[in-house]
Amino acid sequence: MTTLLEGVCFMGRISVPPRSATHRMLVPALAGLSILVLAGCGTGPGTAVSGPSASVSASHSGDPGAGTPTASPTDIPVAAAGGPSAAALMVCSKEIQEKIVQILALASAPGNGATWADKLFTCTYALPAGSLGLSVKEAADPDAAHAYLQELQRSTAGAAPIEGLANLGFPAFQTPASAVFVKDNFVLTVDAAALPEPLGPHQVTRAAFAYQVATTVLACWSE
Repeated sequence: MTTLLEGVCFMGRISVPPRSATHRMLVPALAGLSILVLAGCGTGPGTAVSGPSASVSASHSGDPGAGTPTASPTDIPVAAAGGPSAAALMVCSKEIQEKIVQILALASAPGNGATWADKLFTCTYALPAGSLGLSVKEAADPDAAHAYLQELQRSTAGAAPIEGLANLGFPAFQTPASAVFVKDNFVLTVDAAALPEPLGPHQVTRAAFAYQVATTVLACWSE
């Protein structure tokens, strides 16, 4: 599993097995295009994460502190009880922001804002063409995370499993505009449904873009 992730991180390309639904969805959009993932992330699980342009709004059911003023992720102790973990905060970090800029060849870094409720951390990037949503569900354990993924896949229109080398050894599924992966007790979702297609100078589909961003986060989590 680690070897596959390192291959993505340093080789920059990934093979997709033929004759699969995922192959048909990904390959046309990825033809001639490298999967752009971080060769080195500044942080990993258990490390403080910086999100320079993000604001986090906390909303906890029954929590008397709900509705408190927003705060930057740098102001939120990563290890604070009830708060998002460092791994979850990674989706709103400077590294991921810069990778989105690189993939889409944006003129400037997109702004982002985030929420934390019911163990779900969501970071929304305001791109010129629309919004991009990244979220991390923190389940109690890997089994609970896998069950969450299965229920999400059953309830999501157009969902198809990502199989073979393309899933990097993790349970995963994809739609024409999103990619969802499970690693340990985390369920990562990248949702590009609010964006048009094709995207960026390489004219990739939303599915391919979501997959690229998701594998970037997974590569960071592996470090």
